[in-house]
Amino acid sequence: MSPSDTPIQDRAPAAQAAGQAERSAAGKPALLEVEKMRVEFPTRRGTLVAVDDVSFHINEGEVLGVVGESGAGKSMTGSAIIGLLEPPGRIAGGEVRLGGRRIDNLPYEQIRRIRGREIGMVFQDPLTSLNPLYTVGHQLIETIQTHTDLSESQARKRAIELLAEVGIPAPDRRIDQYPHQFSGGMRQRVVIALALCVNPRLVIADEPTTALDVSIQAQIIKLLHKLCREHGAAVMLITHDMGVIAETADRVAVMYSGRIVEVGPVREVIRNAKHPYTHGLMGSIPMVGHDLDRLTQIEGSMPRLTEIPPGCPFNPRCPKVFERCRHERPELIPVEETQVACWLYDENEGATANGGRSGSHG
Repeated sequence: MSPSDTPIQDRAPAAQAAGQAERSAAGKPALLEVEKMRVEFPTRRGTLVAVDDVSFHINEGEVLGVVGESGAGKSMTGSAIIGLLEPPGRIAGGEVRLGGRRIDNLPYEQIRRIRGREIGMVFQDPLTSLNPLYTVGHQLIETIQTHTDLSESQARKRAIELLAEVGIPAPDRRIDQYPHQFSGGMRQRVVIALALCVNPRLVIADEPTTALDVSIQAQIIKLLHKLCREHGAAVMLITHDMGVIAETADRVAVMYSGRIVEVGPVREVIRNAKHPYTHGLMGSIPMVGHDLDRLTQIEGSMPRLTEIPPGCPFNPRCPKVFERCRHERPELIPVEETQVACWLYDENEGATANGGRSGSHG
């Protein structure tokens, strides 16, 4: 059964209680802190802003889901954190701190040492994540030796243990095989082993199940969640699938057009989504046991970076848009357990906690 086969309202990750307990620990700083991060791409036609004033945090041992349509800025945010922006892309503003240490302004060699040792990465397509010219064992051993003092024989033993841990059968034999000799699901398991091989503090998983069939998706998500808990790593899980978020994450940040529009505990966001965009994402998911003639459809599409409208970027597609939305950009507003960037919840607009608003708003 895939994550999307389970009724959304009934999904309460067992890890959520543990995550809440960790978050309540007095005086414990967040492992990852992203503050007002802005990612720009200078072009001949002007500067394109791919990530705009994004702030969030991830606590130790916590899974933060980052969700949104293609083009929302999810993968760009992950790439910026780990220092993998393609030139001429750059972090033009804000800060990224890992364990209280600022890392966004470090020289290339220093961020390279952090990448892999302190931050692991699981990429979207395992076939392109692995070098087809080298065996999976060579790639694992090289990564382990780059970040540890283990000898080649010790690193090989560790690599075999990792392959066994991620569920690769006969790891002592398959360690000498090439990526093309593995199925898609098995390649993704190897990529997870690479990300966790030196016990990083944070794992960024960028659409780790997109290239896999449905029967394998749930296995990979369950494996990633289990291993990160056992290794004590925090996770930033990037996906477009709310079902995966509901199954795995403790908190969720919903992104639209390079900005976070809603963030909060998974159960609260799923049961009581506040931003109209989040409502649309939830309504587009088929529910087991619900006989619907047609799923909710969000009209229109994500704007291009050259065509982001003024005010709230969602306003051309929003069913609850009113005049202020077209001219003023909303910031995140605390509402109950969540934060939401929507003028429907501004006290000056006479907002109500359930997403309504006094007067007509279209």
